[in-house]
Amino acid sequence: QVQLVESGGGLVQAGGSLRLSCAASGLTFSNVGMGWFRQTPGKERESVALINRNGGITRYADSVKGRFTISRDNRKNTVYLQMNSLKPEDTAVYYCAGTRGGSVFNTAGYEFWGQGTQVTVSS
Repeated sequence: QVQLVESGGGLVQAGGSLRLSCAASGLTFSNVGMGWFRQTPGKERESVALINRNGGITRYADSVKGRFTISRDNRKNTVYLQMNSLKPEDTAVYYCAGTRGGSVFNTAGYEFWGQGTQVTVSS
């Protein structure tokens, strides 16, 4: 049974930082592309950051480029999202997700999802 468990969310002031972690189990982690997505009430879930199987290729939403960094440790079966210079508009539930599909950048192919962690940025 595949499980993705996020942690590290919370309340932070604008300009602050948070580091999200996502621990995976029940799958061969090094064979899975990973991503972080976020969603706010009334809006569609959006892709924030994606990383390929060996961590060599990443892609970011324009709104977080230069502020967020995705990374992974395949020895620990964990993917991270370092979030710096946080803004109130970053407030959302953040989800990690995984895909065994051919392209980590095909966001429709993500088949494994965590339960989400709330990030709230106060102004």
